[in-house]
Amino acid sequence: MTALSLAFSPCPNDTFIFHAMLHKLIDTGGCSFSPHIDDVEALNIAAFGMKFQVTKLSSGAYLRLHEHYELLDSGAAMGFGCGPLVVAAKGHSLSASSRIAIPGANTTAALLMKSWNPGFRDLTEERFDAILPGVKSGKYDAGLIIHEGRFIYQNYDCVKVADLGAWWEEETGCPLPLGCIAVRKDPGTLARKAAIERLIRESVLYAQANPEASRSFIRGNAPGSSDEIIDAHIKLYVNDYSVSMGEAGKKAFRVLEERCKKNL
Repeated sequence: MTALSLAFSPCPNDTFIFHAMLHKLIDTGGCSFSPHIDDVEALNIAAFGMKFQVTKLSSGAYLRLHEHYELLDSGAAMGFGCGPLVVAAKGHSLSASSRIAIPGANTTAALLMKSWNPGFRDLTEERFDAILPGVKSGKYDAGLIIHEGRFIYQNYDCVKVADLGAWWEEETGCPLPLGCIAVRKDPGTLARKAAIERLIRESVLYAQANPEASRSFIRGNAPGSSDEIIDAHIKLYVNDYSVSMGEAGKKAFRVLEERCKKNL
């Protein structure tokens, strides 16, 4: 069969999850995949053009795209204690006029920040890994950081102003649905939805049982990250919800949509 297009980010949690599937360390049956790796906001934007059959999406983007993409139960980035952080340069306090860098208008982080504090006006989109250098250089007063940024922001002379994951958990009691895997709603792809979902689940389980198998693949896609950061990243973002989001995860998506619908 023709390979299905599969898009995901270069972040360690995604490369950890998809390694076994792509390298046929599990039985993929009749499915094969053509991978495309890019920043999650680039994937969000591509999804508005329905470019990929199977794609990683920010949950905020998925809520805008659910007429065109269908959510999978496996592969999600979801949990407790894993939310985006608002950080600022030391000595800066936030105000409505603060210059704030965000990792893309379609990210879950941006959606949460608008709900947490709708008063910020000077928001600039930056690739996630350019935000901390931008704050340190004085280009921005503050930044909304995701991915491994939460482990390294102190290295850029930044201080934490707010933990939007903690705010979400206090407000809702739900795990935070940061990202998901979705399949395009065309007949050929939807017909394989159950098989794709199963393969992602098995790929996650293989990765968890064989954590060193994917290490070179992960390093190759995150060359600036130490093994310590890679391990912390995977531990935080790959969990039971990645195997199956279950009813708790589906509820979290409904709550996200209900609470943030005016910003969608």
